[in-house]
Amino acid sequence: MTPKIKSKLPKVGVSIFTEMSALAAKENAVNLSQGFPDFPIDPKLTQYLEEASAKGFNQYLPMAGFIDLREAIAKKIIDAHDSEYDIDTEITVTSGATQAIFTTIATLISPGDEVIIIEPAYDCYEPAIELFGGIVKRLSLHKPDYKIDWQQLKNLISSKTKLMIFNNPNNPSGQILRETDIQELIKLIKDTNIILLSDEVYENITFDNQQHLSFVRYPELKERSFVIASFGKLLHITGWKLGYILAPKNLMTEYNKAHQFNVFCANAPAQYAVAKYMKQTTDYTEIATMYQSKRDYFRKAISETGFKLLNCESTYFQSVDFSAISDLGDKEFCYNLTQNYNVAGIPFSAFYHNFIDEKVIRFCFAKKQETLDQAIENLLKLKI
Repeated sequence: MTPKIKSKLPKVGVSIFTEMSALAAKENAVNLSQGFPDFPIDPKLTQYLEEASAKGFNQYLPMAGFIDLREAIAKKIIDAHDSEYDIDTEITVTSGATQAIFTTIATLISPGDEVIIIEPAYDCYEPAIELFGGIVKRLSLHKPDYKIDWQQLKNLISSKTKLMIFNNPNNPSGQILRETDIQELIKLIKDTNIILLSDEVYENITFDNQQHLSFVRYPELKERSFVIASFGKLLHITGWKLGYILAPKNLMTEYNKAHQFNVFCANAPAQYAVAKYMKQTTDYTEIATMYQSKRDYFRKAISETGFKLLNCESTYFQSVDFSAISDLGDKEFCYNLTQNYNVAGIPFSAFYHNFIDEKVIRFCFAKKQETLDQAIENLLKLKI
């Protein structure tokens, strides 16, 4: 007889990303739903990956990561933010950003602890919190600007608040925190024991000369923050599943206790390849320039449709309001768009726990020119 188990995540099913990608494949549609580039990576990275394996970088590395890569990360943080982290005690290389997020939550959260998240939110936050018995408190942001109401956020804080999670730059809205937001946060957490998790995977993809304000820049935030980044986003290698986490020594010591029993260490050849690549690359501004070109091209083209473009300050996602085109709900509209116009997007309601539907969907423009052109050709058939 097959054993019966009680699900720890009874509300969780197939993610909307898997669902829409499967539908796109079935309908032979242009897939702008999942957030991954479909263009080639730098050939040097491929060369270095092959070189690593040939040289014997195929076994376990130290738990915190390849020393050359940790040195490169530390240099990147100093160059970008004038902030120092100790390579031995405050930097850990991870198997992608999602693993770092999960392990941070595993490290911190016990049954009854409260965690504040801000919606629309990346879909891994809430399930991880619930797996460890945490209680999710949510601040829901709304179109068109998805700005934080700091008084509302303050009202969510209680004596049980253990952790607050920020995604900056934000997926899916493409908005970034301003200096005024940072100062409000500093005031909010002063004289509390609240820990911060700052998901900064789109740190290098900001547009129109907007500056990414990392938590590592601010001593009041840095001293209580886990800051997470992604080489997948930085170098267009999402399938390599390589990222890193920064934290003060006392926090990282506890993080690594969980990390060692989760993945122990990240992919060795990938760490070697990225470390060698980063030694030759100190300027990442071309990444934002490249993606801004794609954003501008995509925005200009679909401005001729019935979509209302929402502001896109960062990431590689463009959000659009379709209320002038259709009365359908956002998920139903995405199905209709995929089946009848052969372009797949993601409904914003999937990023809210109660599926708030403001008739907004998200497209990924991190695609090669041919992919964007085909999507645009199909979308231009939409009329009000």
